[in-house]
Amino acid sequence: MSRERSILLVDGQSFYASVEKAAHPELKDMPVAVADPDRRGGIILAACPIAKAYGVTTASRVFEALAACKELVIIRPRMQRYITVSLLITEIFESITPLVEPYSIDEQFLDVTGSEGVFGSAEEVARQIQHRVLLSTGVWSRVGIGPTKILAKTATDNFAKRRTDGIYRLDKSNIEKDLWPLPIQQMFMVASKMTKRFTMSGIHTIGDIARIELPDFKRLMRRMMGKQSDIQAEYYWQTARGIDPSPVMPSIRGALKSVSHGKTLRASLYTKKVDIEVVILELCAEVCRRARKIGIQGRVVALGLGETDGLYAHSFGRQMTLPYPTNLTHELRAAILRLFNEHWKGMPVSYITIVLTQLAKDDIQYLDLFTDRAKTYDLERAMDQIKDRFGDSAILRASSLLESGIARERSGQIGGHYK
Repeated sequence: MSRERSILLVDGQSFYASVEKAAHPELKDMPVAVADPDRRGGIILAACPIAKAYGVTTASRVFEALAACKELVIIRPRMQRYITVSLLITEIFESITPLVEPYSIDEQFLDVTGSEGVFGSAEEVARQIQHRVLLSTGVWSRVGIGPTKILAKTATDNFAKRRTDGIYRLDKSNIEKDLWPLPIQQMFMVASKMTKRFTMSGIHTIGDIARIELPDFKRLMRRMMGKQSDIQAEYYWQTARGIDPSPVMPSIRGALKSVSHGKTLRASLYTKKVDIEVVILELCAEVCRRARKIGIQGRVVALGLGETDGLYAHSFGRQMTLPYPTNLTHELRAAILRLFNEHWKGMPVSYITIVLTQLAKDDIQYLDLFTDRAKTYDLERAMDQIKDRFGDSAILRASSLLESGIARERSGQIGGHYK
């Protein structure tokens, strides 16, 4: 008989805000939120428990947060710092078990089934994690424990976060007593639209699903959503009962299928072809840099573009096949401009996405009678190395210094936020 698994879901409380408070001890007893202080209409990315007690919530607007808490200290986000701390926490987890699966920047699954003989019970492991992470980073962790990933996640979100010790176990011994009475909207992966459908069908709690036999629940789902809902019905039914056979995977990345880069634009600023072409060049350069970094090149290029004049909107996605694979900026740009000129209707552009697919390794360089592709590759690789060492803005094309350029702004950001 196989041993029941012990899986943890560790969540960093108010992660961004906790990292900032650890960096600023003088703010220990102050309400702190992470957001861009210069954008009153921007959103709050994280708020510490003190700020939350005043009514400051994640995703609220900065002006709303300041109205709720006049003493609120707003700190500009530092995404690179948060990534670094997250990786440090991963190293702490990996010193306990090799089975660590990141779920988000502040949440990670651990399978400690094989580690309990060394470190003690899952609860003891959880307390060690809390102590080590707090000591190393200043972040307090909440830990959900269960025999499956879904129960560990549910234990964290619905119970551990509400306990002073931050630890809670959810398994077959208490699932009916603790999990099933919860409102249906608190079930994992049930959003507002699905909540409304369930409520209209008389399903108000997680237990209302768990107590139905699967064939009966499938019939109910078919009435709600049509004949193709059986897979979705089985997922919800298993989730309600805590069934989840998926293992904790140290690496969840499959084979890379594409390299892409995109940018949402303020359409009112990108009405002229010359300005749009600047952004296209910058995006092509970034796609090629990413491809070179992982040693690949692609033969199929694709352009996605949205345009609007405020009254009408149009979008398209087009691709073309090159004579040979490339990760050279000027070759990708030439192909993308051809697609752009053929399909752009002339309205202001609201977003651009560039994709390189049909990938192959770049250890073979195809020759061209009219250009020295190998020399161009070496030149671009040298530029990559300078940027890697001194920052993305160490070398910029002259066109990026124009008002329409986005490269300078993006060089100081990760995922649209400041590093």
